[in-house]
Order: sequence, then C-alpha cells, then structure tokens
Amino acid sequence: MNARPPAVSVRGLERRYAGPPDVVALHPCEFDVDHGDFVAITGPSGSGKTTLLSLLGLLDTPSAGSYLLDGADTASLTDRQRTALRAYRIGFVFQAFHLVGYRSVTDNVELGLTYQGVNRRHRRRAALEVIDQVGLTHRRDASCTTLSGGEKQRVAIARSLIRHPTLMLCDEPTGNLDTATSNQVLDLIEQVHLHGVTIVMITHDPDVAARATRRLTITDGVVAEPSPLIA
Repeated sequence: MNARPPAVSVRGLERRYAGPPDVVALHPCEFDVDHGDFVAITGPSGSGKTTLLSLLGLLDTPSAGSYLLDGADTASLTDRQRTALRAYRIGFVFQAFHLVGYRSVTDNVELGLTYQGVNRRHRRRAALEVIDQVGLTHRRDASCTTLSGGEKQRVAIARSLIRHPTLMLCDEPTGNLDTATSNQVLDLIEQVHLHGVTIVMITHDPDVAARATRRLTITDGVVAEPSPLIA
C-alpha cells in the first residue's frame, strides 16, 4: 500500500515580482508538512512569511517551483478549482479577523459555507454547533462590532472550522491580542490541532511559536529546514 502523501509538499517554490529591479520575496524552498503537524513559521517583519502563507493558501501563484496539496499539484488547477480547494480544504485565520462588523456572530460564521453552496437552514445549524465549540454560544446573536479582540478571533476560527478544513493557515493570529487573550486563542488552536487538523501558523513571536510542534524559519525570503522545538 502506498504511503499517504504529505499534507503540504513544496519543491523549489519561489515568488518574485518584476522590476526593475526584480524583487525576490521568496527564494526557492523545499519542505513538507505531514498530516496532523502543527508548524510555526517564524521570522521578522518583511521576511516573506505572509508571501509563503499566501502561496500555501492558493491566494497567490508562485513564480517557479511546485506546491502539492495532499499529493495534488496545484500548478495545474484552474482558477475555479483553486477556489473550490480554498472553500473545502483550507481554513484561514487572520490577524485582522476580516469579519463583517455589522453582521452577527452567527452570520459571520455562516459565511464560511457560502462558497460550498450549503442551504441556509444547514448553514445555520452548522454555525451554531461550531460557535458552541469555540465557547461563544452566549454571543451568537451579538454584532461583531461589540466583540472583544479575543472574541473576534474565536469567531474567525469558528468561520474556518465550519468548513471542516484539513489544513488551517493562521496569519499572526495573536498579533492584535494581549498576552492572556493570546493564550486563550492558542489553546483553542491547539484543540483544533488535537482533532486532526494540520496547522501552519506564521508569527514573529517566539513564545507563540513555542506552542507549535515544528518550526520553519524565514529570513529575507530564505526558508530554513524545520527543526524540533526545545521543550
């Protein structure tokens, strides 16, 4: 029986922007992320972390190299197929939350199923279940403008989870939060990981990165080999 391919496999992945002069945001890199991994990508601001995450999330296309998602080469996909993969397989959690402020918690979480064509009744039921999972049942009808930063990030995580993603990409998920709230959000992300979701999280904070089980470092667009974190 063939071994299951990695959740993420990149070979020679590169992103450059045409000049003059050309700017290389991500130098050719190679690494795998196995199913069930929790990987932190660390590096200073401007190092290429977000560029790499955008490529992994199919929000951008590489200038060279290959990216295999569950063994499928994403380079050969049409725009429609890339959109479908994002809708069904990849969850996103952003530093800025990206919620619709005037809508309720439940409405925002339901948006995670919009591109899957799920009818409203099933969307609502699924939203209420995942809102309960992240501990926000008491706020399900609240406008997102009234939420704390930690609550907003919980809504963003719930919106991601409602898709049942196999890969969750987190872009500085604690960047706008205080230490206590950051730990609560990281506890929730760890719970998601323990349920079998592969996590790739970018952060500039070594304490946040220490919550992951593997680490990649990136400096000036150069990705280093992953190494185990020291407990």
